Amino acid sequence: MKANTKRYLVTAALPYANGPVHIGHLAGCYLPADVYVRYLRAIGKDVLFICGSDEHGVPITIKAKKEGITPQQVVDKYDGIMKNAFKDFGIDFSYYGRTSSQVHHETAQTFFKNLYDKGVFEEEVTQQYYDEEAKQFLADRYITGTCPRCGNPNAYGDQCEKCGTALSPTDLINPKSALSGAAPVLRETKNWFLPMGKIQDSPAFQEYIKRFEHWKSNIKGQCASWLNEGLQSRAMTRDLDWGVPVPIDGAEGKVLYVWFDAPIGYISATKEALIARGQKPEARSLAWQDWWQNEETELIHFIGKDNIVFHAIIFPMMLLTHGQYILPSNVPANEFLNLEGDKISTSRNWAVWLHEYLHDFPNKQDELRYVLTSIAPETKDSEFTWKDYQTRVNSELVSIFGNFVNRVLVLCEKYYGGRVTDDGGRMTEDGRVMEVRKHCFEQVAASIVEMEQCLGEVKLRDAQAAFINIARAGNKYLADTEPWKLAKTDEEAVKGILFDALQICGKLAIAAAPFLPHTAAKLTQLLGVRELKWNQLKEEVIIAVGTQLAKPEILYKQVEDEEINVQLARLEAIKKANQAQPSTTSNLNELKPHISYEDFEKLDLRVGKVIAAEKVPKADKLLNLTVDLGFEQRTILSGIAEYYKPEELVGKLVTVVANLAPRKIRGIESQGMLLMAGNDFGKLYSVGPEQDIEPGSVVK
Repeated sequence: MKANTKRYLVTAALPYANGPVHIGHLAGCYLPADVYVRYLRAIGKDVLFICGSDEHGVPITIKAKKEGITPQQVVDKYDGIMKNAFKDFGIDFSYYGRTSSQVHHETAQTFFKNLYDKGVFEEEVTQQYYDEEAKQFLADRYITGTCPRCGNPNAYGDQCEKCGTALSPTDLINPKSALSGAAPVLRETKNWFLPMGKIQDSPAFQEYIKRFEHWKSNIKGQCASWLNEGLQSRAMTRDLDWGVPVPIDGAEGKVLYVWFDAPIGYISATKEALIARGQKPEARSLAWQDWWQNEETELIHFIGKDNIVFHAIIFPMMLLTHGQYILPSNVPANEFLNLEGDKISTSRNWAVWLHEYLHDFPNKQDELRYVLTSIAPETKDSEFTWKDYQTRVNSELVSIFGNFVNRVLVLCEKYYGGRVTDDGGRMTEDGRVMEVRKHCFEQVAASIVEMEQCLGEVKLRDAQAAFINIARAGNKYLADTEPWKLAKTDEEAVKGILFDALQICGKLAIAAAPFLPHTAAKLTQLLGVRELKWNQLKEEVIIAVGTQLAKPEILYKQVEDEEINVQLARLEAIKKANQAQPSTTSNLNELKPHISYEDFEKLDLRVGKVIAAEKVPKADKLLNLTVDLGFEQRTILSGIAEYYKPEELVGKLVTVVANLAPRKIRGIESQGMLLMAGNDFGKLYSVGPEQDIEPGSVVK
């Protein structure tokens, strides 16, 4: 955090308004942002939490074509579904906007015109893919093909969502149109490009990227990879009829590139938020420029890893070339969340949809919040399973947190009619009780310090773990002192123990607010107080003598096997339906277009033996291999670190594309490529000879 920070502008990635929200979206972006914002608000910071529907993406138009309706009808439908689901789940945005709004169109056009008038853009006539069957130019996301980096057959024309590589449509191997399935052809068209290579070399941008050193390793790794390879100019306009029209002469029939348009949605939504705030007579409203153009504001983008390049590099370049805007202080991106051993896939319906969860598990928003925060993919992919959900809710929320609170309230009701009548002097002649009390409150204090530190550093998994340790300490205090036994011999000790336990309950009610807001509100009510504030965490007495507690209620119910079995049966039915339609749910049976024998003959495939292997520093996916080809040794970089440990490859025979032109990756020259076999379900296998054979042998 900057020393002169007066306000915090926190954004969560604008979701495409072409479908509902699933748990992968929540874990990757929206829930972490909400937890962090709730913490900032609790400690008294001035915060705007901005989000909104991205309504101009190509997925919108694809969905419209599939459903036979207009793009506007699509975005109206899904904007409502997403907005309601977020609200019901407890994502507390300051404002949720729409990029189809008039304010947004005007803001995006003004921003573009500013850069255009400054001469920032390069006007170029280029070859762009055109679908002759659909009779239109294809935006990047209308084109799919094989990623040249990792071999993913479902890469888009702007990015491979499997390895995260930023792409151009012409980079794809065997491209095809997402509209008709036909192979597109190249035609000339004029567009306006952001000269990212020039901006990369500018002193201002070089100064900005020094911030990466303080960001998460996954951000630094991805950004370093793109920057080391050198950035290319990228078109900021597209030949489409759905989007924000380009506001200059000679650009008729063109709209702003969605990744130019969408992040400006944060700015336009901020304007709309302050307009809405200003409509209330009692509201104090800053100008939108105070949030976007004042160095005393800290800008923080919460996103998933597939959006890193746009938020850490491209959008900051736009802000930088404009010249009046602050740049992001942090971009805490999360990795992907998998589901029951498989990648979440909207096209295969392999997901837990938020609106369905809220229907099947009414009033259990906090249970899902807790589990998703516990397994948040903060630095690497993680996995959600329904059995783990059941275990975490039952063994942690029910048995640790809920059990402690319930025991305390029930004992207070039993002995004192629910009224905090006396603290017993909080003293007893029993030295054992005093020693247990001292140790308990040391643990509670240490957990609070750890929780606050982790929240400030956006280490939310660790923060929540520290929070639940407060309840663990409380449970141990009760178990070690056994007030229900002492009640027969030392009434004053019991009063002191239960008074202490109520103070721990108060601390839990305060500390729960960022993670479990519904529970925090309920526990506050059970403790008989109207409001609890964050600064009371450090106070010794939170629930005062004379307070009348509410009738005890349990905070959480056990998740039963029957509930989990229903969800597992639903997923099993989806899996069977997908397996019954392999041509539409898997690419294993899809053949690429025919090539000539002469094309294949150009490949020089050789048997190689891996003689050394190590991970590439600061690159989660890359291995640096030394491969013996018999006649020479080569350095080959391969993005297989998530499938193989380096030591597993040493001594292994592999098949190498030996005549592939060398390419520098992260400053290391890779002199070939390994052949691998993979499927749609996250499996990857090395393709090599079954029997020992001399390195350098030709594969025919």
